[in-house]
Amino acid sequence: MSSAGLEKLRMTGSGRAIAALTSGGDAQGMNAAIRAVTRMGIYVGAKVYLVYEGYQGLVDGGDNIKLANWQSVTNIIQLSVLCSSVKQGGTVIGSARCKAFTTREGRLAAAFNLVKRGISNLCVCGGDGSLTGANIFRSEWSGLLDELLKKGRITAETAKQHGHLNIVGLVGSIDNDFCGTDMTIGADSALNRITEIIDAITTTATSHQRTFVLEVMGRHCGYLALVSALASGADWLFIPEAPPEDGWEELMCARLGESRSKGSRLNIIIIAEGAINRSGQAITSNYVKDLVVSRLGYDTRVTVLGHVQRGGTPSAFDRVLSSKMGVEAVVALLEAGPDTPACVIGLSGNQAVRLPLIEAVEMTKEVQRAMNEKRFEEAIQLRGRSFENNWNIYKLLAYQKPAAVPSQHSIAILNVGAPAAGMNAAMRSAVRVGLATGHRVYIVSDGFEGLANGAVNEVSWNQVAGWTGQGGSLLGTKRTLPSTCMEKLVENLNKFSIQSLLVVGGFEAYEGILELVEARGRYDELCIPMCIIPATISNNVPGTDFSLGSDTAVNAAMASCDKIKQSATGTKRRVFVVETMGGYCGYLATTTGIAVGADAAYIFEDPFNIHDLKTNVEHLTEKMKKDIQRGLVLRNEKCHVHYTTDFIHKLYSAEGKGVFDCRVNVLGHLQQGGVPTPFDRNYGTKLGVRAVQWLTEKMTDSFRQGRVFVNTPDTACVVGLYKKVLTFSPVTELKHQTDFEHRMPKTQWWLNFRLMLKMLAKYQTPFNEYVTGEIEYVTRRSLSIDTGF
Repeated sequence: MSSAGLEKLRMTGSGRAIAALTSGGDAQGMNAAIRAVTRMGIYVGAKVYLVYEGYQGLVDGGDNIKLANWQSVTNIIQLSVLCSSVKQGGTVIGSARCKAFTTREGRLAAAFNLVKRGISNLCVCGGDGSLTGANIFRSEWSGLLDELLKKGRITAETAKQHGHLNIVGLVGSIDNDFCGTDMTIGADSALNRITEIIDAITTTATSHQRTFVLEVMGRHCGYLALVSALASGADWLFIPEAPPEDGWEELMCARLGESRSKGSRLNIIIIAEGAINRSGQAITSNYVKDLVVSRLGYDTRVTVLGHVQRGGTPSAFDRVLSSKMGVEAVVALLEAGPDTPACVIGLSGNQAVRLPLIEAVEMTKEVQRAMNEKRFEEAIQLRGRSFENNWNIYKLLAYQKPAAVPSQHSIAILNVGAPAAGMNAAMRSAVRVGLATGHRVYIVSDGFEGLANGAVNEVSWNQVAGWTGQGGSLLGTKRTLPSTCMEKLVENLNKFSIQSLLVVGGFEAYEGILELVEARGRYDELCIPMCIIPATISNNVPGTDFSLGSDTAVNAAMASCDKIKQSATGTKRRVFVVETMGGYCGYLATTTGIAVGADAAYIFEDPFNIHDLKTNVEHLTEKMKKDIQRGLVLRNEKCHVHYTTDFIHKLYSAEGKGVFDCRVNVLGHLQQGGVPTPFDRNYGTKLGVRAVQWLTEKMTDSFRQGRVFVNTPDTACVVGLYKKVLTFSPVTELKHQTDFEHRMPKTQWWLNFRLMLKMLAKYQTPFNEYVTGEIEYVTRRSLSIDTGF
């Protein structure tokens, strides 16, 4: 959007009124969405009304529809529960299902309550039922106004002025069951709750050699069950889209028994609440438990997770997603005209997109129709290629099957650089896919240095059991580059007949593979396929939008900032200056800043000077003089050589004297620790699978006279996610896109987050860099496109 486009948007917003409501089941992240809609609406000059208790509040009117100001949504981004009482966590609005709105009389009352406040723009956050109701409301709008006019409840001028209703939807659903969007608001947070519980259960199950049957939500959609099974390495999985074949009871018990015979001390079975068999009859968690007890005699327990999956604080992903969607929703509302179809804001890769509401809802209903008619394979396809890929990967990794054709190839896998959450998930999937393909698979301890020292061991399927949820690097990792030990490294490649390399690591992994590629002219042993899986909390490896470990690091920093802000509750006004890691890359500081509602985030990529610091201090001081009690300022560790964390702390302390006091916190290595988030577990698992499949293809294509030989640029690549497509980028091509001095890509996709960060902190900043969401149509063809992820 150009600066002229922003001014036009502001002119369009002036005099307009927007109402925002949440409806149906609650989902973590809804508050962040309401906050973004409210602040973006006010930012562009519109009046924003918050509707309490969903559609019921719209029907009842009165105090249920309140004009919002900037402070109305202060300090709610970290809250998950929606309710109207400040005593219950200080949240903003409630969510309720409303029978009255399903009747024309109810919708007539709702129309009157909107029109009399001058509202003709409505943002609805809810599931497909709530969005369908909004579209019916929109289609009836002119008829409802005519009826109100005839009854004398509104004037002809009012009816003309508000002749059409603009609707934009935000999908709030922990089930991630809405077609056309990669993720719905709340799904990632629910997965975080589930994996936390599975991790806790795993320890007790191991102690007592128990089997646990865990029931998760998902009456009609198996997304939560499927991804949590991938993230935990579950032994068996039941989802409604893929009922097990007849006779599954015997097969499941055989698999569990085999797992125990190979040394496993526990079994985890995950079942979606809507699981069924091929006849459409329910498979319950108690039935599965009784089956295991009667046939195997294992001590077996059932845990039904229930509504705990809806609770807890929203994840960083959900907070950023909701903020992004909320901002885009306001832009879409103000750009809409009488002929603009109602749309839903969705996520495609890392971009907000606009989905035609009716198309998306109809395709979502088509999935259920396919399941009702027992067209189960089609139901999985309609969920989208990502869901289908998840299902296929789970089946591939859950159980070892003999390779169809013996392989003559070998792969060595190692970690390089600092530890990052998700490394072990990538290792597990890579090892198991390699073994399933028939390769000899070696794991190397301590990175390139370990390879040079001969710390190379062949690995078996069960050696990597339980690795998915482990933090750090179980293999051991070092920053040593190959140039320091090239001769010994090459000698061991030859000694162990290693025909391909998979390196999981950060910027050092990228630099190391570049060194090996550049040395191919001197050593034939280096003329083998090589692949890098980017894994670093800094998210600074070229060739990918996301690196393994960065999501876990953002969540760790976010959780710390939440606690830091909470520590000042009930005290005098206070500002916290918090230092994050990331080297020169500001991704961690920026994303954490959005997730915690920071007032400023200083990074190297967005240069600042003393005048900017002065402006920031004055801006925050003015806010603190009014209703704001706590301020938060983030600083990336290498954002400026002179404006250190200590300097910024002293500056804010001096300039805020008499208004607020100031404290400093350096988060340090807690951002690097902890268990991986579901995102990093699932992402690492998928990258490990795709990387080994790619290496296998390269080895097969280049196998001549008993050896593998490659020397073209496309045989040494970084595997990464670009928007929503899995790509393999040659390291020699990425070299030209890399700032080696500062160890990061020259172009950073996430810098457009900065605009949203500043706007939500009430800075008057031009939106000339803002990219509006494109329209993406929701069809069978669009859902079937294979992105490789």
